[in-house]
Amino acid sequence: MAVRPVQVNIKALDPVAVGRFWAQALGWSAYHPGVTTYVGPAGGLIWPDPVFVGIDVVPVPDPGTTTKNRLHLDLATTSEAHRAELVERVRDLGATPVDVGQGSVPWTVLADVEGNEFCVLEPRDVYRDTGPIAAIVVDCADPRAMARFWGEALDRTPHEVADDRAVWRTAEGTGPYLEFLRTPDAKTVPDRVHLDLLPRPGDDKDAEVARLRALGATDLDLGQGDVPWTCLADPEGHEFCVLAPS
Repeated sequence: MAVRPVQVNIKALDPVAVGRFWAQALGWSAYHPGVTTYVGPAGGLIWPDPVFVGIDVVPVPDPGTTTKNRLHLDLATTSEAHRAELVERVRDLGATPVDVGQGSVPWTVLADVEGNEFCVLEPRDVYRDTGPIAAIVVDCADPRAMARFWGEALDRTPHEVADDRAVWRTAEGTGPYLEFLRTPDAKTVPDRVHLDLLPRPGDDKDAEVARLRALGATDLDLGQGDVPWTCLADPEGHEFCVLAPS
């Protein structure tokens, strides 16, 4: 039994505008299957996508705190020319530069049209075949502790577990990496961005939720009411949802 990330969930005042930004930034399409705006590869809505992790933008009356998100996306580039073109393109779409204390680094830190941070990376061989999203990056206090929980939780293969970073990818070597990075700032408020997970085909959602609780996940009340998904938090308080198979 295991769960797999299928989408990054972003709370937004204007989900259509945020979805349009990310669709144009990634070269994907924005779909409107219901009240949310889903961003995934062009060519028609396929959910869950068999390779990529999509973006689901959810309308909320108040996205919450404007402090730095604990989860952000790293975007891949294939050359310095591609990096420069992508930075220029997303800035034309409304992205703004952000200082999160990164100092002098070869990548560019930006925020989308509602202030959600992301990075446009310099070309790196390790991300040459990930698609437009190189990595989903989560700030944490203890990557080794996160490795113990998420290593048991996920349908993913560990690539690196160290004091400063824990990294996973699919066993097939497809799609983005999932990375937990040690950061000095502690989590204090609910995030505007979180992962949505899905059980494997044929697995029981309730059984998966029970398994995650046994691993150390805790129930989370975000005012969601009676919904078909389950909101949980990992041992450091990172929110995530376990979705019901559609």
